[in-house]
Amino acid sequence: MKLEILIATNGFKGTWSSIEYGAWLAGVLETNLTLLGITENLNPAELDDHHPLEDLFAEAVEIFQSRGIKYNLEIQNGTVEEILPQKTRQGSYLTVVSPLGRPHLRRLLTGRSIRRLIEQIDDPILYVPEVRLPLKKALICIGGLGYEVTAEHIAMQMAMKSKAEITLLHIIPPMDLDYPTARAVRDSWQNLTQSDTPVGKSLRSTLEIAQADGLTAQVKTRRGNIVEEILSEIKEGNYDLLSMGSAYGGASLRQLYAPNITAEIAVSAQIPTLSAKYKRQE
Repeated sequence: MKLEILIATNGFKGTWSSIEYGAWLAGVLETNLTLLGITENLNPAELDDHHPLEDLFAEAVEIFQSRGIKYNLEIQNGTVEEILPQKTRQGSYLTVVSPLGRPHLRRLLTGRSIRRLIEQIDDPILYVPEVRLPLKKALICIGGLGYEVTAEHIAMQMAMKSKAEITLLHIIPPMDLDYPTARAVRDSWQNLTQSDTPVGKSLRSTLEIAQADGLTAQVKTRRGNIVEEILSEIKEGNYDLLSMGSAYGGASLRQLYAPNITAEIAVSAQIPTLSAKYKRQE
C-alpha cells in the first residue's frame, strides 16, 4: 500500500522544518499529504484569538499549491503525543515531525517527545530537526537481520529521485558472547560484503540493488558502541539523511531495559532521521 505523508505541527515555528521537508517528500514520492494541526492546551477564552497555526497553515498551503501537491488540512485539540499516534492508526502514513518547542524542564521530567512518538507510531516516521536539502548523501544503517528493510526501501526511493550517494553502514558492537556467527562477523569485519555471514549477505544484496538502480553506493563498517559510531560517521561523512530500522515496537518488553537507539541518535544527529519498525510477515 502506498504511504501518504502526514505532517504534524502544534504551531511552534520550529515545526516549519517538517512542513518544508514533508512537502518536498510528497513530491519525491508522488503521494498525497495531510497537514495535521494540533492545538495544545487551548483555553476556551482564546478561541477568537489569532493562533500560530493560522500563519503556518497559510504559508504551507501556498507551498502545496505551487508544487501541485494534493493535500488535506486537519485540526484537532489535544497534545501531539496523544493525537498523532491515534491519527497514524487511521491510515498508512509516513509521518514527518520536527521539534515541538517543549520547555527544557518538561523535557527533563517527561523525556523528549520524539522518543515517545517513535515508540508509539508503528508506521515509518521521519524526524526533521533541520532541513537538509538538496539530498546529496544518505546514510543507511544495515543490521543484517532484515529489521531495516522498510526504512531502507523508502530511503532508497528518496536517494534515487535525488540522485544522491548512499553509504550502507554496519556497526559491529562489543560482543559478550562467543558463538560461530559472532566470530565470523568479528573476523571478517573489514570485508563483510565478501563473507557468507547474514550481515555480509544483506550488505551485498542491498549494494547490488542500489548499483542496479544507478545509485553511487558504498559499504562501511565500524566497530564499537552503536550510538557513538553512528554519530561519528554522520559527523565525518556530512550526510543529509539517516535511515534506520527497528526490531521492536513500543509495546515490547525490551523497551523497559534497552535504550531507544533511534531516538537517541535522532536527537543528537541533527539531520533528518527516518525510522520504521520491523513488522513480521503474516
